[in-house]
Amino acid sequence: MTSTVLVSADAASRPWLTSDQVMRISVGVYLTAFFLYMFLPLVYMMLVTFNDSRIPTLTPWKGFTLRWFQEMWADERMWNSVIKSFIIGFWVIVLSVPLGLAGALFMTRMRVLGQSFVYAVLVSPVLMPGIIIGLSTLVFWDTQFRIGGRWELSVLGQTSFIAAYCMLIFMARLTRFDRTLEEAALDLGATPFQAFRTIMVPYMRPAILSASVLAFLQSFENFNTTLFTIGNDITLTMFIAGKIRAGTTPALNALAFVMVAFTIAAGIVYEILRRREAARTEARARAARQAELAAEAGAG
Repeated sequence: MTSTVLVSADAASRPWLTSDQVMRISVGVYLTAFFLYMFLPLVYMMLVTFNDSRIPTLTPWKGFTLRWFQEMWADERMWNSVIKSFIIGFWVIVLSVPLGLAGALFMTRMRVLGQSFVYAVLVSPVLMPGIIIGLSTLVFWDTQFRIGGRWELSVLGQTSFIAAYCMLIFMARLTRFDRTLEEAALDLGATPFQAFRTIMVPYMRPAILSASVLAFLQSFENFNTTLFTIGNDITLTMFIAGKIRAGTTPALNALAFVMVAFTIAAGIVYEILRRREAARTEARARAARQAELAAEAGAG
């Protein structure tokens, strides 16, 4: 009887939920709310594409349609803006990646007076408002060289701050680089260019890819700097802004649907290729270990 009373008292004093369970539930609720906040507008925007209404909304639902994809395909001005955005993004990559790599190599290898000041100057465009960068780029090139607004000027304006992002990515990668590898290559007779091409470039390849993707995305979605420098041309972000001011149709949602679908498909393809490469690497390592074990067994 006494033991029964003690068990009942212990069960009554035990908390309904433990601290670990409360933490897991809290994290689950937070993640659910976070992903709903992030992706629910995208899902809503994509569903609007199939509503047969000229107003981008789901209510009232007027029936399923695909005509907004047809209007999107027939909008030449929109496609010209997309092409222009891709052209500008390509040239921003061409300029920003080498400039960022050069700046990262300079900051990690050279020891000069006032290096902290130089670093602050190189990174300062990241902290500067895009309107200031765009306006100053236009004023400088127009007053000094009589070059007015054009898409080439947008490339220069965007490169002035996107190169700083690339430099930060490269510097993070270079902090883990073993300088003795290059020294060994130079001792073995390689030229500085050969050492850079065969050792530094393969090591920096992941950072170069990341910097290229970041540079393109930063360029593709840029608005403030581009607005002041592009002149009579137009990019996709400027096209969307103009459509929103004048009144948009679900044809713009159709373009967004295509871009989201393409991004998801590209991510899936990349993940499949990455896993296949990881499986092949693991298989090669396993085969090498088996061959080594077989050689040791034969020698024994």
